[in-house]
Amino acid sequence: MADRTAPNCHLRLEWVYGYRGHQCRNNLYYTAAKEIVYFVAGVGVVYNTREHKQKFYLGHNDDIISLALHPERVLVATGQVGKEPYICVWDSYTVQTVSILKDVHTHGIACLAFDLEGQCLVSVGLDSKNTICVWDWRRGKVLAVAPGHTDRIFDISWDLYQPSKLVSCGVKHIKFWSLCGNALTPKRGVFGKTGDLQTILCLACAKDEVTYSGALNGDIYVWKGVNLMRTVQGAHGSGIFSMNACEEGFATGGRDGCVRLWDLNFKPITVIDLRETDQGYKVARGENSRGLSVRSVCWQGDHILVGTQDSEIFEVVVHDRNKPFLIMQGHCEGELWALAVHPTKPLAMTGSDDRSVRIWSLIDHALIARCNMEEPIRCAAVSTDGIHLALGMKDGSFTVLRVRDMTEVVHIKDRKEAIHELKYSPDGTHLAVGSNDNSVDIYGVVQRYKKVGECIGSTSFITHMDWSTDSKYLQTNDGSGRRLFYRMPSGKEVTNREELKLVQWASWTCVLGPEVNGIWLKYSDINDINSVDANFNDQVLVTADDYGLVKLLRYPCVKKGAKFKKYLGHSAHITNARWSHDYQWVITIGGADHSVFQWKFVPERKAKEVLHIAPQETLADSNSEESDSDQSDVPEMDSEIEQETQLTYRRQVYKEDLPQLKEQCKEKHRVTAMKKRERAPGSGVKLHFIHGYRGYDCRSNLFYTQTGEIVYHVAAVGVVYNRQQNTQRFYMGHDDDILCLAIHPLKDFVATGQVGRDSSIHIWNTETLKPMSVLKGFHQLGVCTLDFSADGKRLASVGLDENHTVVLWDWRKGEKLSTMRGSKDKIFAVKINPYLPDKLITAGVKHMKFWHKAGGGLIGRKGSMGKTETMMCAVYGWSEEMVFSGTCTGDICIWRDMFLMKTVKAHDGPVFSMHTLEKGFVTGGKDGIVALWDDTFERCLKTYAIKRAVLAPGSKGLLLEDNPSIRAISLGHGHILVGTKNGEILEVDKSGPITLLVQGHMEGEVWGLATHPHLPLCATVSNDKTLRIWDLSPSHCMLAVRKLRKGGRCCCFSPDGKALAVGLNDGSFLIVNADTLEDLVSFHHRKDIISDIRFSPGAGKYLAVASGDTFVDIYNVMSSKRVGVCKGCLNYITHLDWDKRGKLLQVNTGAKEQFFFEAPRGKRQTIPATEVEKIDWSTWTCVLGPSVEGIWPVISEVTEVTTACLSNDRKVLATGDDLGYVKLFRYPVKGKHAKFKRYVAHSTHVTNVRWTHDDSLLVTVGGGDTCLMIWAHEPDSHREFKLGDSEESDIESEDDGGYDSDVTRENEITYTIKALSTSMRPMTGVKPHLQLKEPSVDERQGVVRGSRPPVSRALPLPEKLQTNNVGKKKRPIEDLVLDLVFGYRGNDCRNNVHYLNDGADIIYHTASVGIVLNLTTSCQSFYVEHSDDILCLTINQHPKFPNVVATGQVGDTGDMSATSPSIHVWDAMTKQTLSVLRCFHSGGVCSVSFSATGKLLLSVGLDAKHTVTIWKWQEGAKIASRIAHSQRIFVAEFRPDSDTHFVSVGIKHVRFWTLAGRALLSKKGVLSSIEDARMQTMLSVAFGANNLTFTGTISGDVCVWKEHILVRIVAKAHTGPVFTMYTTLRDGLIVTGGKERPSKEGGALKLWDQELKRCRAFRLETGQIIDCVRSVCRGKGKILVGTRNAEIIEVGEKNAACNILVNGHMDGPIWGLGTHPSRDVFLSAAEDGTVRLWDIPEKKMLNKVNLGHPTRTISYSPEGDMVAIGMKNGEFIILLVASLKIWGKKRDRRSPIQDIRFSPNSRYLAVGSTESAVDFYDLTLGPQLNRINCCRDIPSFVMQMDFSADSTYIQVSTGAYKRLVYEVPSGKHITDQSHIDKITWATWTSVLGDEVIGIWSRNTDKADVTCACVSHSGLNIVIGDDFGMVKLFDFPCPEKFAKHKRFLGHSAHLTNIRFTNGDRFVVSAGGDDRSLFVWRCVHTPH
Repeated sequence: MADRTAPNCHLRLEWVYGYRGHQCRNNLYYTAAKEIVYFVAGVGVVYNTREHKQKFYLGHNDDIISLALHPERVLVATGQVGKEPYICVWDSYTVQTVSILKDVHTHGIACLAFDLEGQCLVSVGLDSKNTICVWDWRRGKVLAVAPGHTDRIFDISWDLYQPSKLVSCGVKHIKFWSLCGNALTPKRGVFGKTGDLQTILCLACAKDEVTYSGALNGDIYVWKGVNLMRTVQGAHGSGIFSMNACEEGFATGGRDGCVRLWDLNFKPITVIDLRETDQGYKVARGENSRGLSVRSVCWQGDHILVGTQDSEIFEVVVHDRNKPFLIMQGHCEGELWALAVHPTKPLAMTGSDDRSVRIWSLIDHALIARCNMEEPIRCAAVSTDGIHLALGMKDGSFTVLRVRDMTEVVHIKDRKEAIHELKYSPDGTHLAVGSNDNSVDIYGVVQRYKKVGECIGSTSFITHMDWSTDSKYLQTNDGSGRRLFYRMPSGKEVTNREELKLVQWASWTCVLGPEVNGIWLKYSDINDINSVDANFNDQVLVTADDYGLVKLLRYPCVKKGAKFKKYLGHSAHITNARWSHDYQWVITIGGADHSVFQWKFVPERKAKEVLHIAPQETLADSNSEESDSDQSDVPEMDSEIEQETQLTYRRQVYKEDLPQLKEQCKEKHRVTAMKKRERAPGSGVKLHFIHGYRGYDCRSNLFYTQTGEIVYHVAAVGVVYNRQQNTQRFYMGHDDDILCLAIHPLKDFVATGQVGRDSSIHIWNTETLKPMSVLKGFHQLGVCTLDFSADGKRLASVGLDENHTVVLWDWRKGEKLSTMRGSKDKIFAVKINPYLPDKLITAGVKHMKFWHKAGGGLIGRKGSMGKTETMMCAVYGWSEEMVFSGTCTGDICIWRDMFLMKTVKAHDGPVFSMHTLEKGFVTGGKDGIVALWDDTFERCLKTYAIKRAVLAPGSKGLLLEDNPSIRAISLGHGHILVGTKNGEILEVDKSGPITLLVQGHMEGEVWGLATHPHLPLCATVSNDKTLRIWDLSPSHCMLAVRKLRKGGRCCCFSPDGKALAVGLNDGSFLIVNADTLEDLVSFHHRKDIISDIRFSPGAGKYLAVASGDTFVDIYNVMSSKRVGVCKGCLNYITHLDWDKRGKLLQVNTGAKEQFFFEAPRGKRQTIPATEVEKIDWSTWTCVLGPSVEGIWPVISEVTEVTTACLSNDRKVLATGDDLGYVKLFRYPVKGKHAKFKRYVAHSTHVTNVRWTHDDSLLVTVGGGDTCLMIWAHEPDSHREFKLGDSEESDIESEDDGGYDSDVTRENEITYTIKALSTSMRPMTGVKPHLQLKEPSVDERQGVVRGSRPPVSRALPLPEKLQTNNVGKKKRPIEDLVLDLVFGYRGNDCRNNVHYLNDGADIIYHTASVGIVLNLTTSCQSFYVEHSDDILCLTINQHPKFPNVVATGQVGDTGDMSATSPSIHVWDAMTKQTLSVLRCFHSGGVCSVSFSATGKLLLSVGLDAKHTVTIWKWQEGAKIASRIAHSQRIFVAEFRPDSDTHFVSVGIKHVRFWTLAGRALLSKKGVLSSIEDARMQTMLSVAFGANNLTFTGTISGDVCVWKEHILVRIVAKAHTGPVFTMYTTLRDGLIVTGGKERPSKEGGALKLWDQELKRCRAFRLETGQIIDCVRSVCRGKGKILVGTRNAEIIEVGEKNAACNILVNGHMDGPIWGLGTHPSRDVFLSAAEDGTVRLWDIPEKKMLNKVNLGHPTRTISYSPEGDMVAIGMKNGEFIILLVASLKIWGKKRDRRSPIQDIRFSPNSRYLAVGSTESAVDFYDLTLGPQLNRINCCRDIPSFVMQMDFSADSTYIQVSTGAYKRLVYEVPSGKHITDQSHIDKITWATWTSVLGDEVIGIWSRNTDKADVTCACVSHSGLNIVIGDDFGMVKLFDFPCPEKFAKHKRFLGHSAHLTNIRFTNGDRFVVSAGGDDRSLFVWRCVHTPH
């Protein structure tokens, strides 16, 4: 009875009624085969209308909401909702998945679209940013991601006529995107005056950048580029939901129920009004008020498909368009709950909240009747004779209809709450009606439904009811989970359960009761099963639940947690499930998805035949996975496997966490770091040999390499063992336990996977031991199994995370190809199909899965077998469909495809390893037997038992036991290689003898270690209950082993080496003979573990035994008596040492206490610290005390130093700690945090370290990794640096080589994006566009301004501006073109000046502009695509990429939006953008460098983590990225000959990097090779041959590195910091530039030979006291230099002549700007104290005057013969232009002069200052400049001033956003507005005033318009603002937010702007960028 297995029958989806019209659009298309594709719930449907057949795609696990059709119309992409939603691309013909795209979106996928070629797919997410993602969908790879919009996006489309362009639209926006590199850059559509800004619902792209879009109001908006060109008004009555483009034109569908067809130019062709059809749900209801609403249209040839909101699909033939044909219908709106099946006919009845009841034919798959009711319907039942249909309503009433014609019989309302369940009795006489009023009413059918009884036992709403077969009883379930019984028809409750025993139920639809216990999970009490129906015939139960699962179980199922088959398809809750009357079908209905699913029932007898027929059927079933609950009849799990599945490999602290921990601790330890720290020791160690092999929890991890060596792993080391020479070589790239190993088919590379928070897989070469590739970023906790594909290109890996994620990699590129969750339980093996690399299998705990790759995902099917056993290993056989797997019970399962063909018994106990041979297989199991099989597993050809008896004489050790469990087998070179659980590696000869090659301890921690006093031997004792003696001489073997009663913790040799003491875990200890290991004596005095044991030195008279219960016992060895006990410790004892005399004991405890005791009595002594050092200790293994203070690391809170040992020569102290590091210190280790050398090989804690008697070897044991490692000690003399050498210690010295103001500034500067700039002047008050305007005189008198011109009363208003100097024809300016830029960003950027085209051009940058300057013509051309300041620039030196430049800019956060930092790669000659790389370097990109081939680009970020990233710039693909340093990195450059090696330098930082696959590996520079070298701040880098690297430092030295070792220092290459270095590729010469005072012999620029030995210095004739070079580049015979002072100079190599090419202000802001009244020259004045004269036609600086004080403002006199300059200190100066002599100077104020002006008649000079004053001077009184008057009561500082044309008034704009007018020279304030309106101004530079209110934009809440200037013609005004924009408006502009053109290029904060004479040019001055931009004015033609 209690069969808990799943039933053998199954269900197959046969038909789905309905179509998803609600909340979805554009989801209905014709495929190439003229089938219709759409979706319902979670199913993709392909409907063939001609044959009336449906196919289903079942790859989703939640509601599908979006669909796109591939241009070839066979493939379909669908997107779903969910927490981790994914996109499936599938074939509409085979309904199989082609690709899965995942891991980008959250919430759901709202829209999808393929591009014209069908190569790319774009998707839009439902997350808050509406993320847009572009995929290479075949590879499952993301090409670009960007935030889409802040509000919902409704449609997205590729521009099918221009590549890489997209359009998206949605709530109140439309955006036009361009894809370049990995960047999606949006431009918002400009609605302008043509149409209203409104929500756009759909769009289609046409030729010539035209886009058609449908708007919410029913108009069609037509766009040209980003501008709205025209609108087609009233195309539809209301919102246009769908637009479909085809060859003939466009079809649109709207909410008004119409479909319109348009030709290719969007001229209307025809309209189809679906409201006029006689079919359809809405029509029958007569509800055209809300009417039918079209959600999707598709026009193909002469057919049109229309999908409506009401789940209906119409097909319209164009030439017969007024007869639409209804081809699919379903329920709509609200939920669908009611379902009943006809008792005798194949009919199903459904009723829903849409108030319709429908009858479906299960044979014709069609709707045959529909009737609309008044109320939403909640349940239905058909009477037993099939005549009446009863419907329960939501309002508590019920209605009975005749089935025949749907006429009403009765309508009764007895209840207020919804009727949830009703049922007719089997004899047809009564109807039971259950309501949410907690009661069931009984009605008599024959009495015209008179109420005859009522059941009132429930306290909650009624959910389910069943009648007994004799109609005498009714059982009910209610919402509180109670099951009650009633007698019928009275309704009396039955409480006596006896009388119910014999009741038989006519149907079973209840969810409670013993028969259906099994439908509930074992431990759950949730109410999530909505419906149940039993099929008594086949003893099957179907259930429907809230998760959209339909399940089949056996009936009855009595025990909880029964097995089932499950079927997906419905998306959310299924409300009902019923068997059809003849049990052929199951009908299920979905609540929210409105759908009706019809499933075909395939009983057991049929199921067997089905397996071998149509693949379609098995596919539908493939999703009916076995359930997850445990099976009852699975045998007990093997203990070994049980143990293994429980290992989690979690660590308290992962090595990856160390950098952060160190940072946290460093803060605390700043103080100690200042002290002098102990140097690292001179000598080092090198790993020599490891005893150990990891077999206890790993399998199949042992192989022969190409050369016949053996490769395996143990701890964190990959070992390559040469059995001829008995030597080992090591791969040391891992930093934690390696858990798996796989070998490449060519046997030359190996892949190993490790434990880790973000665990990595290394693929390395077994010859060179170098990593080829490192794969990271995917597996958490660890990697448990790996496999290479047969072609060696792919690698499969499985992680230890809780889903055991399976990943398929292209390992050389380091790219992950596909991933998928593997299984909840542990996976033991993964194998890639050798014939089809897209297929793989995984095997594990109750798990066997067959996978195939689909794009970025994997599709897995469980192997079909009765009960799934635990599989330990699996291999492919001799054809692509044959698979063999080994189980935990010793069977071999033989599979064909996914079907189990047969099983063969192979071993007793689990089969742990198997291997495919040419003609058969070899297997190994727990029984210790190796078996050889033929190729079908028919016969076992030979077996080998692993026994001591057959051990060959050459063995390197002893077998611990016979028949050890075999964990790994491999064949090759005529031998079988076997790895055992006991850590032995054996080689079995085909003829039988067995050789033991390597062995180690078994599972359990190894703690005890002792070295022999005079022989090369050591002893170890471990928790595996063995004591072993090892030979440390070259034979490297285990000499003896002995099993112990208990595990041991410590051991020690007696001083003569004859006895060996061993302390055990139970508190006892033994003394054994050191040769035979036989007992001499044993004691058991303590309960707790014996933690250390020591013989006293000399004769070894005493033995000290320390235990965990805080005592040390002292025994007399000769008399075998305890003679003393040391008491007084408070905690367990960890370490013991004797002094040389054997009189004193030193003890350490777990509480970090240090005690001293006297032997033999054990009396405690107190010894002062100073004395302790003088005592001569026999050994030192303690970890406490002043002499070893420095061994404790900075992060000692999280890690313990567990062991130490001092070498016998007392020079070197070795320590081991919890993190697996072995460290060497120089002894004594005084002072905190000494420097050390450290070595990683052990994985977790190192439990013990010991030197051998002659210090030639260091022996270490690891706890959890069971290894014994032997290290060769290399004294100081002969040390070449080798791979795997030590790293430097943790804290760098604080002293970083000095201080330099330029370096500090560069390090501390924070770059913000322009969009976040704030006002540069300290303004107060209300912004002009927010001020309430004072009404003018006219307005006060009721004349509305602008209603009619004020002609009558007054004279006409004069011109606002005097415009007499332009000539008669006034022409407005329509555009500005950037013509010239004076400036170069040298003060905080470096290496940013380069030659192009063999020195004909140079390239540099300032602000956000890249500048190419032609040296012969002096013409500049500009790259202006950057949206913010450029910080770095580099050129590609590879001949294949001539003139390719990369520039990196400032950015905000790295969220991939338009303000994210980005790198542009562009062609310097054409200025064409080749690629844009958006990056996560929040803050900005501070360094870029191309690789040797020119294909890779390296970038460094300003983000807090200072990441370095490598890009394939052409594809826009990020290859690798890594956090590089905690402080600023200045430069990173590729080696000029490499694509994989680069060097980064920064604040106390130099690192040498290697790119392996997608991983970046790095080494810190090692300084210890040079005495007293210290890590300084490094600023620049250059390269030489033979792996030499040169780095320039802050102190002026240059360090020379060979690989990563410092070999030489070029002292004081410059006297100040070496800011820049350049490596010439053609001859290897190196140029350096630094900060230096020019002198006779030296300068800031030097040219060196290739080794940096000889140099030649050049002087820069700039006249500066100190030259500071920031950038150098060497061309043919010339050197190009960029300086901190914004000059670019060309220096000739032969004659050392300097030619200044570019000049600029060196410090900013540039405040003053004055244009000459008649010539095209202008003056600028800046903070750097210089005034410079620039000539526009000559394109150069003519002159500069150094005034010695920062200047603020400058102005020409009207004739141009004098210049007035205002200074920051309040002084002003007047110069004569001709002679540059000072005509007069005066200082009447103490604070900066803000503006200075000559009056137009040249008589007065006005001086405005920050002291809120304007002073007037009369120039006719001569040069003594006495103030004649001033304007007072100015509310704030003065910004700009303008004189009136007649010199009698002055207008002043102030910092309080107020503009005031004063009389000149009296200084009287004019307040009468009408008076002011009549003034004509000579100039207008004010940003305030009604005439210019329109220049203020909406987004100036934190920033301001800073400067303005009206053109001489008086028709235009240009302004500059804090965002760095120049804008051009018409003048005057009294309307707010006036239209304008904007021009970008400056950094934040423009300070001043002016027109030159004749309006030919505009000059703008930058604040932050210290640059002057000259724009040419383009006038409108006449």
